[in-house]
Amino acid sequence: MKAAHAIPLLVLALLGLAGCAHAPKGPTYESAARNPFIPTNQQAADVLMLQLEDRLPAGSGPLLVATLVNIDALEQSSTLGRLVSEQVSARFTQAGYKIVEMKFGNSVYMRQDQGEMMLTREVHELASTHAAKAVIVGSYAESKNYVFVNLKVVQPSTNAIIAVHDYALPVTDSVWSMLRGRR
Repeated sequence: MKAAHAIPLLVLALLGLAGCAHAPKGPTYESAARNPFIPTNQQAADVLMLQLEDRLPAGSGPLLVATLVNIDALEQSSTLGRLVSEQVSARFTQAGYKIVEMKFGNSVYMRQDQGEMMLTREVHELASTHAAKAVIVGSYAESKNYVFVNLKVVQPSTNAIIAVHDYALPVTDSVWSMLRGRR
């Protein structure tokens, strides 16, 4: 009688263990390689560079890259804003642009009466010091399902926008986590 009860229990235990063997694992290098976050930001940089081909080709002079800021609080960024800026900077460097890395302490924008944004005096001074031909700036806006990103290439001497691109990132667990890392 004990053997009759032991066999079904053994079968259930083995099935339970087999179920554990198929439990989803954490992130892997393979899944990281397929993650679309980096290619999406690289494609955004590629779009900007296509617009700059005639106006500011690679090798024509240094560019500054500023950290993307939260559009609702221009003095704030996040891990997401910093990482997108780094990836855009890397892509421009890969294409032959000379990038002067700047870590701006304050916002690169200041508000005007009409809600327009322009580069701060600090950025103008840094651009002048480094003879920068342009500054890559950007902002992002959070919504329930997407983060909307706006990138601009601005001539510091005139505040003229010479290239622009908008795109959206889905709010995945990773993106959500990076948005929470504010500074």
